[in-house]
Amino acid sequence: MTGVPVLRRAWPLLFAALALAGCGGADPPAAAGPGEPPFATLTVASEPAVRERTWDGVIEAVNRATLAAQTSGRVIDLPFDVNDYVEAGQVVVRFTDVEQRSGREQALAALRAAEAQAAEAEAEFKRISELVERQLVSRAQLDQVTARRNGARAQLTAAQAALRGATEQVDFTVVRAPYSGILTERHVEVGETVRPGQPLVSGLSLNRLRVTVTVPQSDVEAIRRHKAAAVLLADGRRIDAAEVIVFPYADPATHTFTVRLELPEVETGLKPGETVKAAFKLGETPRRLVPASALVQRGEVQAVYVVDRDGRIELRQIRPGRRFGDRVEVLAGLAEGERIAADPVAALNHLRALREGRHG
Repeated sequence: MTGVPVLRRAWPLLFAALALAGCGGADPPAAAGPGEPPFATLTVASEPAVRERTWDGVIEAVNRATLAAQTSGRVIDLPFDVNDYVEAGQVVVRFTDVEQRSGREQALAALRAAEAQAAEAEAEFKRISELVERQLVSRAQLDQVTARRNGARAQLTAAQAALRGATEQVDFTVVRAPYSGILTERHVEVGETVRPGQPLVSGLSLNRLRVTVTVPQSDVEAIRRHKAAAVLLADGRRIDAAEVIVFPYADPATHTFTVRLELPEVETGLKPGETVKAAFKLGETPRRLVPASALVQRGEVQAVYVVDRDGRIELRQIRPGRRFGDRVEVLAGLAEGERIAADPVAALNHLRALREGRHG
């Protein structure tokens, strides 16, 4: 008669051992601990979390430009090819500059002549002014030299402006990158003659990126109200948008709005032209969140160590949802008020110690 109760007490341990064997095989079976376990536990509870909706977006470069010629000439050098990385200030196109340098020399000679004429007119004005004060010449002569002095000054100013313009024309024969980035297209080749306004090269910067997303009209008001969004990467990371800009008008054909997410200047590995998932905050909803560090990975199965009121420990499979920072939503497998091990390694070691104690 005493054998029956012993057999009944052994059944829970047998079931626990079979359950653990199905989850991975390497962990010891579930066991009853004496009272509270010697490791930290967490109580599962629902808490307000962000309610989001996700749409596809396209990565764009904030800084992208097509450089055009500002003077005429023949292309003599293209130091970089498509897909090359260019530092800010480096030369990307160089023209012949014979005509431009000749124009600058002419402007410089005209400036020298204007300076001489201005100096002569200034000296004559001073001389006539002294003679007028001594009443040796008429006031009409002073008016004439004053007009000549003013004209010489105006010619000097015009000559100085012409020299600056001619110098800029020489500078325009060397085209430099306005910012660091990737050369995406070359519109000319060495030997071609270009004219002002003709496209030369195109490029973009990888330092500042943004995401353009098309959202339906029904959700745009909630997006405007919260102005919070994040880009979801394939490796599970979230990049919070530095700014959420909702365009003030809708597409009349699709009745959708364009939303732009300005990304922070951090290394993300994203490239312009890629598609990403953009999650927008629409409100809040209760979710069951547990620390990601409390999860146990067994192949494709995720589980947690559950501790019941009697101190029994079992490895239970859960169905995880989305990740929120360092916590994971539990969609199924855990109920409100249940306790789980905060450190699965400590729970595993405790189970092994219990098993070894029984075998000993």
